[in-house]
Amino acid sequence: MTVSSSAPPAPTLASRKKSLLASAVGNVLEWYEWSAYAVFAPFIAAAMFDKGDPVSALLSTLAVFAVGFLMRPLGGIVFGRIADKRGRKFVLVTTMLTMAAGSLLIGIMPTYAAVGAWASVLLLLARVMQGFAHGGESATAYSYVGEIAPANRRGMWGSVAFIAIFGGSVIAYSLGGVITSTLSETAVGQWGWRIPFLLGAVLALVALYLRRSMDESDVFHGEQAAEATPIPRRTVVRAIVLMIGMTSGITAAHYTWTSYVSTYAITQKGMNPDTAYWMLVIAQVIALISLPFFGRLSDSIGRRPMLAAFAVGMFALQVPLTMMITDDGWTLLLATTAALLVVAAPASILSSTLSESFPTRLRTQAIGFAYSFSVAVFGGTAPYLNQLLLNLDLGWVFGVYIMALAALTGVAAWFMKETKGVALADV
Repeated sequence: MTVSSSAPPAPTLASRKKSLLASAVGNVLEWYEWSAYAVFAPFIAAAMFDKGDPVSALLSTLAVFAVGFLMRPLGGIVFGRIADKRGRKFVLVTTMLTMAAGSLLIGIMPTYAAVGAWASVLLLLARVMQGFAHGGESATAYSYVGEIAPANRRGMWGSVAFIAIFGGSVIAYSLGGVITSTLSETAVGQWGWRIPFLLGAVLALVALYLRRSMDESDVFHGEQAAEATPIPRRTVVRAIVLMIGMTSGITAAHYTWTSYVSTYAITQKGMNPDTAYWMLVIAQVIALISLPFFGRLSDSIGRRPMLAAFAVGMFALQVPLTMMITDDGWTLLLATTAALLVVAAPASILSSTLSESFPTRLRTQAIGFAYSFSVAVFGGTAPYLNQLLLNLDLGWVFGVYIMALAALTGVAAWFMKETKGVALADV
């Protein structure tokens, strides 16, 4: 592969760290905006849907949550293609603006009582915008962080991508705890649930400022300056299938134990909402702290052992941990902490594993499809499916479902090649 001298010099390590911070801050904010919807799902249900049927209202809200996820593969493909043509930085700025616009729309939209079904339509539009942007954001961030990281520390650097996911969720749930504990339930239902969305739209300006100063990936520049070589389609298809299988169990378990578990504790076990939120915050902080250590461990022992550990752990613990939850806060804390530590092991290496599995020329769009498809099908639908099965008195089926997906992650890991430390320009 012949490289042109027109490619700019590689960024320094200090510059890479600054770019990593800028990417992470924006990613935290995007995940905060995304998680805020799950945190306030019961209140949004009451405001935007028919109050005459609480179960229908909650299911409708969770269905809108899933619709946002179903837009992610399209966003991953569209923005991924743009990122592979115009660069990672351009897309990360664009998705930041789009996500903030969706958050602002949710914060100011009228209620069902004011405009009827149009409230539901506006909510759906906002979630479609956010889902489309989120698909591009996740894929591009995973590519970008993997490409700017030193090869022998890619697992540890890549863990920042999921630190942002947990970090955004922690902020959303912390704010949820503050709002529900300081405002009356009536006030939260009338206007308090709007606060996190309006705040997210304002904070987007800070993230946008930081992202404008990021370096472009030198791996991307090197590919742009190189002579094009054919990429076997079979190789790419195989990698996509394996990555979908790998992420299926991880994303389903992640969204079950972050986006839905508080709703489960509140609606099924009668737990006080602010207690549920704070227990989940503590559990996520513990899992967040573990991520760089798991990432660094993968730089030593490889990616596949981390995936295998998750498959075995989640298969064994999903049902017992769910059964542990009662209306006592400590049960939610213990069960969620254990589950999220199991999830953190493979989550820490998603950025590195995904970026190491695809060639630079197709990396972001391939990740955009594989990861977003898996998240949409297995992650975004998890809260809705769980609630639906519980209402049919078939809650145990969902536990079996998560166990099966965890096993699928293990099967994918078995067929994967070990990619630890590979040079991304040679993938």
